[in-house]
Amino acid sequence: MFLRRAVLLSQALLLLAGTRAHAQGVPSGTSEPRTVEVDVQSTDGGQTLSAEDAARLGLAPDAGDTALIPPTLTADAPAAWPQGLEGTAGEVELELLVDVEGRVAEAKVTRAAAEPRLTDAALAAAPGLRFTPATLGGTPVAVRLPFLYRFAPPVQVPASTTHLTGEVRARGTRKPLADAALFVDGAREPAGTTDPRGLFTLDVTPGAHRIEVRAPGHATTVFEEKLEAGQTLQVVYRLQPREVNPYETVVRDERPRTEVTRISLHEQEIREVPGTLGDPFRVVMLMPGVGSLASGISYPVVRGSQPAATGFFLDGVRIPMLYHLLLGPAVVHPDFIDTVDFYPGTPPVQYGRVLGGAVEGRLSRPREDRLHFTAYADLLNAGGFIEQPFESTGTSVSVAGRFSYSALLISLTANALNRPEAEQVRAGFWDYQARVEQKVGQGRLRLFALGSSDDVGLSPEQLESSEGGGVTSRFHRIDLRGTHPLAGGEGEVGITLGWDGLGLTGEQTQRVGTALVIRPVGEYGLEQTSVSARAGWKRVLTDSLELAVGTDVEHRRSATTLTGTARPPGWRPSDDADPLKKPSAIATFSGAYASVTWRPSQKWVVSPGLRVDAYHLVPGLTFTAVEPRLSVRHTLTDTLTLKGGAGLFHQPPTVLLHLPAVDTASLRYGLQSGAQFDVGAEWKAMDGLELSADAYFNPLSRAVEFDLVDVAENRRRRGSLGQDPATTGYAYGLDLMARHPLGNHWFGWVSYSLLQSKRKTRFARIGDDNRVLETVEGSLPFAFEQAHVFNAALSYKFGNNWTVGTVVHFNTGRPESGQITSQTQRWVTDANGDARWVRQDLDRAGRLAPFFRVDARVAKSWAYQDFTLDASLDVLNLSAQQEVIAYNHYAEGHPDETGLFPVRKPVQIPVILPLFGLKATY
Repeated sequence: MFLRRAVLLSQALLLLAGTRAHAQGVPSGTSEPRTVEVDVQSTDGGQTLSAEDAARLGLAPDAGDTALIPPTLTADAPAAWPQGLEGTAGEVELELLVDVEGRVAEAKVTRAAAEPRLTDAALAAAPGLRFTPATLGGTPVAVRLPFLYRFAPPVQVPASTTHLTGEVRARGTRKPLADAALFVDGAREPAGTTDPRGLFTLDVTPGAHRIEVRAPGHATTVFEEKLEAGQTLQVVYRLQPREVNPYETVVRDERPRTEVTRISLHEQEIREVPGTLGDPFRVVMLMPGVGSLASGISYPVVRGSQPAATGFFLDGVRIPMLYHLLLGPAVVHPDFIDTVDFYPGTPPVQYGRVLGGAVEGRLSRPREDRLHFTAYADLLNAGGFIEQPFESTGTSVSVAGRFSYSALLISLTANALNRPEAEQVRAGFWDYQARVEQKVGQGRLRLFALGSSDDVGLSPEQLESSEGGGVTSRFHRIDLRGTHPLAGGEGEVGITLGWDGLGLTGEQTQRVGTALVIRPVGEYGLEQTSVSARAGWKRVLTDSLELAVGTDVEHRRSATTLTGTARPPGWRPSDDADPLKKPSAIATFSGAYASVTWRPSQKWVVSPGLRVDAYHLVPGLTFTAVEPRLSVRHTLTDTLTLKGGAGLFHQPPTVLLHLPAVDTASLRYGLQSGAQFDVGAEWKAMDGLELSADAYFNPLSRAVEFDLVDVAENRRRRGSLGQDPATTGYAYGLDLMARHPLGNHWFGWVSYSLLQSKRKTRFARIGDDNRVLETVEGSLPFAFEQAHVFNAALSYKFGNNWTVGTVVHFNTGRPESGQITSQTQRWVTDANGDARWVRQDLDRAGRLAPFFRVDARVAKSWAYQDFTLDASLDVLNLSAQQEVIAYNHYAEGHPDETGLFPVRKPVQIPVILPLFGLKATY
């Protein structure tokens, strides 16, 4: 060691930031203590506050309540003499801010050394110091105190001694291990311990030595070293972790609850759930209140609404789609996602232009310690993630991407099964993400870009005039975001550029000379460009009041392109006037919001908010929406919280999923509007068990939800575009969830949802001759209604680094209404004995069969010198159940012999997806 240090406490300065409200002059029940700095006086009785300062803080003037017990040093952090520096001794005096946990939260130079490198060495070492917390009247408080580093030049090491220096890391992750103990030659007491950076120095005699290294959570390891007299040996010791990537309980930015319902998932909860292909967003499909279109299609139907009614966000940036090919992985690499927040109902005011729930993926913070790299491959795709910090400039660069080799697998499978026609099927995708984040003073500047591409279709056969086609979908986003302290709060600004594209392409096999070639014959394309900006600011105004305000604006330009012979399905020349068949539009959406979080007492949290949006569609349509929202939480006991919320919500018309240009042009049909009411309770029954219940009612005063089949086949109101397509409806239900968050080697949850969703509609009464008798009006089950949904997920990590998990899913079938499935029919025999299938009246329509599915995941982890390797087998629908998505109705037999008899055959999809993958992490 080439230093001497001294702690000076006679002139300590007190920073009140303790945990007891009365010791800080803070009203009971507040969560943000007031920070006040006061001087401490030295008296015969020790160090105390002045009477004036005690009165300012509401403390009793007696010595017991104002006496300060200073911190004491418990863990040293020596500052090493800079390598290669020659010179005389020096001193560096620092002012340390020691927090209520005894850690150094801040270090400032009050007197620098003549040699700048000595000052830098002192600043680098100071964060490793540990103290017992200072107390004021028995309450932990933060203090500022001087701390002196004295440096002396290194002296020559006698020839009879040697030095063993180095660091201790975890195998695989390369994580420095602090407080690791080193025992030399079987000694009972450690010869030294590692500092917070995993560094150590031992003085040993020349010769051979056995160095035993022990660290919590890691296997004790013995290393053999041989040192010569006067030698300094540098080593790196790697310890085998008992568990690779353990299921640890880690609280990361756990924000105080203000909304009615928010389910936050972290770490392995979003990456290791069976049947999700390791993608964070697919876990939402197993949350309470969520139904599905079909097994494996991961667009959530939240509380009986259309999938397009739920908004998907990445750190406030709305993205148009989440998954490749509907069945594939998410369009964002999992390593970019830190947390997924799911709001099934009454989302906060910052989430605008959504009629249903909201899903937000929060991007992970860049790691600033060292290079990180991930590479993986499975049976569908391969990808990688790399993150490199540059400490000298405060910059971090992260890049990720994936590509699919589905087409190759389809071809290999077709050859193996001797099914050449299967080679006509093509399906592929790729995506990319890139981030550059820069520290700017006390704030950060981030540039984030992402994009996705999907191509699926059927190539024409090698026969002249044979036809084929496909669907391509792409989008790109570039977002620049800055955050910085502003006016006592935290400010954020951002701007986003976007491009979306969707194309239907046609191909044909044509003869050119003697050869057959495949040529495109046309394309029906939808394109949309957008520029959006947002700004927000939040601040704690008082101990019980917090304010958040913000604004956002988005400008869209969309167009339709027709080339060659391509036309929309069912297109007619008169359809050029239909904004859903040939959409082109220019629109601007703008909004502003404000919310207040008020804590009138320790048991109450009241959060009123207001959002105002304007929707402008060129050439002159403007719609305004005012959305008041309110959430209330009442802590009844230490473990039981009651909650409730309500709000108004608006959104442009929807067509099942996001379709570029269509969702902008359809704004001419007006806004959808509805309300959401939610009440519930949360109960922490015991450590590691959380129970929640929510009952909701969502009336729709105006719903404009276009039928995707009608739009595609152009059956929607030919010649009647002036009619208002809006209707009304409502949804209600119950969500129950029991959850064990990540920790103690396992995580899991069980959820049940009662989902009821109705729409008022006009429908026909059908006679036995299959003709319309009359048109009536009534409330019918919505096309996406699944009355009962049950999910159970469990994952357990064993001590030998094996992980086993399973998911059980059950849902009751959707209505067989003819919208996204077949329409129920009845068998009728007339007076002449002729029999036929006839459409059933919609208010008597049946339902699809219930569906039950079991998923499973098995994984094994290994820790090597500097990287970890994970192998996993993830199977969607291990139970091999076939889900009914429709029914075929037909007749069999011969009318001249035994007569016809009805056949009602289910159309089933046996989605069974076994996915074996390897992942290496450096």
